[in-house]
Amino acid sequence: MSGGFFMSLYPQIKKFFLGKSLPTSAHSEERLSNAAALAVLSSDALSSVAYATEEILLVLVAAGTSALGLSLPIAIAIIFLLGIVVLSYRQTIRAYPQGGGSYIVARENLGLYPGLVAGGSLMIDYILTVTVSISAGTAALISAIPVLQSHGVLLCLIFIFLLMLANLRGVKESGQIFMIPTYAFIGSIFLLIAIGLFKNSTGQVITEYPSLPVTEGLSLFLILRAFSAGCTALTGVEAISDGVLAFKPPEWKNARLTLLYLGVILGLMFVGISYLANTYHIVPEEGQTVVSLLGRVILGTGPFYYFVQIVTLLVLLLAANTSYGDFPRLCYFLARDGFLPRQLSLLGDRLVYSNGIVLLSVCAGILVIIFKGQVNAVIPLYAVGVFTSFTLSQAGMVRHWFNKQTGSWHASALMNALGAITTFVVLLVILYTKFLLGAWLVVVAIPMLVSLFALIHRHYQYVAQRLSIQGIAPRSYIPRPKPEFITHPAVVVVGQLNRGTVEALDYARTIADEIVAVHVDMGTTDREKLQKKWRHLESDIPLEIIGSPYRSVIEPIVNFVSQFEEHHPDVFTTIIIPAFVTRNWWDGILHNQTTLFLKNALKAKKSRVITTVRFYL
Repeated sequence: MSGGFFMSLYPQIKKFFLGKSLPTSAHSEERLSNAAALAVLSSDALSSVAYATEEILLVLVAAGTSALGLSLPIAIAIIFLLGIVVLSYRQTIRAYPQGGGSYIVARENLGLYPGLVAGGSLMIDYILTVTVSISAGTAALISAIPVLQSHGVLLCLIFIFLLMLANLRGVKESGQIFMIPTYAFIGSIFLLIAIGLFKNSTGQVITEYPSLPVTEGLSLFLILRAFSAGCTALTGVEAISDGVLAFKPPEWKNARLTLLYLGVILGLMFVGISYLANTYHIVPEEGQTVVSLLGRVILGTGPFYYFVQIVTLLVLLLAANTSYGDFPRLCYFLARDGFLPRQLSLLGDRLVYSNGIVLLSVCAGILVIIFKGQVNAVIPLYAVGVFTSFTLSQAGMVRHWFNKQTGSWHASALMNALGAITTFVVLLVILYTKFLLGAWLVVVAIPMLVSLFALIHRHYQYVAQRLSIQGIAPRSYIPRPKPEFITHPAVVVVGQLNRGTVEALDYARTIADEIVAVHVDMGTTDREKLQKKWRHLESDIPLEIIGSPYRSVIEPIVNFVSQFEEHHPDVFTTIIIPAFVTRNWWDGILHNQTTLFLKNALKAKKSRVITTVRFYL
C-alpha cells in the first residue's frame, strides 16, 4: 500500500524539483550560446587555476625555499602544452562535427579496445573531476570560514546533490544558472592579477620566502613531479569537443571558437596566478589555498577578498558541472553501442540523460566519503585518465587524416601527431611520478572497466541472439471474422518484435476473440519498417503505433488501455505484457524495469486482468 502511495506521488515530487516534462520537439531549443557553453563546458578547465599552481608549490616546497622559484617556468611549460592540446582538439572538432570525443575518435580509427580504453579513462576522469572540484570548492569555503572544518565531507555531499538537481532540470536552465558565477570568477581573477601586478610595479611588494626545511633534494624527478601535478590545469579542455551538439548551430564552428576562448583565458589566468605566487613568495599553508593567500596579501581581508573566495567556491562547483554535461553524453554513446546498461542511453523528462547524471553523482559521492574530501588525496589519481584519452584521441586523429587525405591533411596530421606525442610523454611522466602516490589505482581501474564493458556487451549480444526472430516462419493464421459479441478482448504490449513478443501473441490467440497489439514510438521507431516486419509475421493481428512526445512508454499505453476498456465496458480486458527472464538476477540490472512500472500504473488505473508472458533466456 505504501509503495503504491509513493508511486502515485512520484510524478508530483519529480515535477516540483525538476520542472515539467519537455517534449522531444523542444530538444533543438535546449542548446547553448557560446557564452553559456563557456560556463557549462569550460568551468572545469577554468577553475583549475584555483589549485594547479598550489599543486606545483606543494611538490617544490619539499626542496626548500630555493626550489619555489621554479614554479613559474614549470607553469610556462604547462601553458605551452595547453596550446598544443587546444589546437589539436580544434582539429578534432572540425573532423567530428557531431561530437563524440575521444571514445568515438579512438574507436573509429584505432579499433574497439583503444576506443573502450579512451571511454573508460574519460569516465574515471569525469568522476574524479567532480570529486576534486567539489572538494577544492569546499576547501575554498573552509579557508574563508574555518569553523566549517569539521563538516567538509557533509558539505561536499550537499554540493553534489544540488549540482545533480540543477542538471536534472536541463541543459539550457543549468547554463543560465552557471553563467554569472563563471564570469564573476574570471573577472575577479583578472582583477586580482591586475591589482597584484600594479602593487608589484609600484614597489609595494616587500615579502620574502620564509626559511623552509629541505626534506628532499632538488632533482629532475622532483621537477617532473611538480610538472605532472600542475598538468591538472589541462583537465577539462576536451569537454568542448565531447559536447559539440550542445551548441547552437553551426555547432562545430561555435565549439571551435569557444575552445579558442577557453585556451586564451585559461592560459592568461594560470600564468598570472603562478607569476603572482612567485612574486609575492607564497608558500602553501594548511587550511589556506594559494588563491586565498594571494587574496589576503594583495587585497587584505576586506569584502573583495571574500568575494573572490565565494566566486572561487562557486566556479569550482561549476567545474564539477562540466562532468555533468559530458559524463552522461559519454555514457549515452557507450550504452548505445551496448557497452553500458541501455538505461543510460535514454533521455529524461528534461531532455538530459538523467540516469547518467544520477550515476555520476553516486560515484563522486562515494569517492568523497572514501577520501574524506581531501583534494591532495585525489589529485594523484586525477590526470592519468584524461591524458590517456588525450593521447588515444590525438593518435586516432592522425590515423583519420591519413585515411582521408583531403585538403591540407598533412598540416592537420602533423598538429595531431604533435599533440599525441606531447600528451603521451606527459602521461608517462605522470605515471612515473605519481604511480606509488595513488595513480596505480587508475591504472588498475581502467582495464577493469574495459573488462566490464566487454562483459556487458557479451550479455547484450546473447540476449539479442536468443530473442531474434531470424528463422521464425511467418504465422499463417487466417484472419478471423469479428464475432457479433466480444467476450474476451486482449491488448498485447509490443516493445520490440522478438521471440518473447511472438509467444505473447500466440498466447493471446488462445484466450481472446479480439486482439490488438500496441507499440509506443518514442521518436526512434522506423514505423514503416516495423509494420512491414509485422505484416510478414503476424498477419491476423492489427498493430497500433502510438506516439510519445514526452518519451514515456507507460503513460501512452495506460491511456490506450483505458480507452480500449471504455469501448468494452461489460467484459474483462486482458492486458498481456511480454517479458524475458535473464539467466542470473544480476543480469536484470542491465535491463529497464518497464514491465514492473507498467503493471503498477495499470493497477493504479484499476485494470483488472494483467498477464505477463515470460520468455526464459
